[in-house]
Amino acid sequence: MPITLVPERPDTPDAITLIGELQTHLESFYPPESRHGFSVQKLIEQQVAFFVLRVDGAPAGCGGIKLFANAAPPFGELKRMYVRPTFRGRGFGERLIERLAAHAQEHGVGLLRLETGIHQQNAIRLYERVGFHRIAPFPPYREDPLSCCYERAFAPADTRK
Repeated sequence: MPITLVPERPDTPDAITLIGELQTHLESFYPPESRHGFSVQKLIEQQVAFFVLRVDGAPAGCGGIKLFANAAPPFGELKRMYVRPTFRGRGFGERLIERLAAHAQEHGVGLLRLETGIHQQNAIRLYERVGFHRIAPFPPYREDPLSCCYERAFAPADTRK
C-alpha cells in the first residue's frame, strides 16, 4: 500500500474533491459565520502550501499551511485539514500534521496554530494527542461558541546557512 504525501496545487481535481467533501461536512454542522475555511481560490491567493496524501494513488486526505513569518511570534496556520472517513484511524492525520510542521520548520517557523469547530471531536483529539493545546482566538478569529483555537510550539530549523 504505497502512501505519498506531496505538495499539490489546491486547484487540481483531487484537491478540489477533498476540499469540497470537507466543506460539505462542515456545512452540516456550522452556520456560515462559524466556518472559516479558505476556498480553493483563496488558498492560492494567500499562498497556502497545500499537500495531498494518497494511498495506492487514491486521494485520502489533504492539508495546508499559511505562514505568518512576520507575525510576533511567527507562526503557521493549518488550513483545510481533512482525511476521508474510509482512511481514518490509520495515522494519516498525524502524517499530514508532521509534514505541515516540517514545512514550517523549513521556513524558520516554530509555532503552529489552527482554528476548528467544536463538533470536530476526532480532529480535536488528534490535535491534542500530537501536542496542541487550546488557546484564546488569534486574529482574525473571535470568540465563537462553535469554534476553538489551538497551538503547538516546536524548534524551528536553523535557516542560517
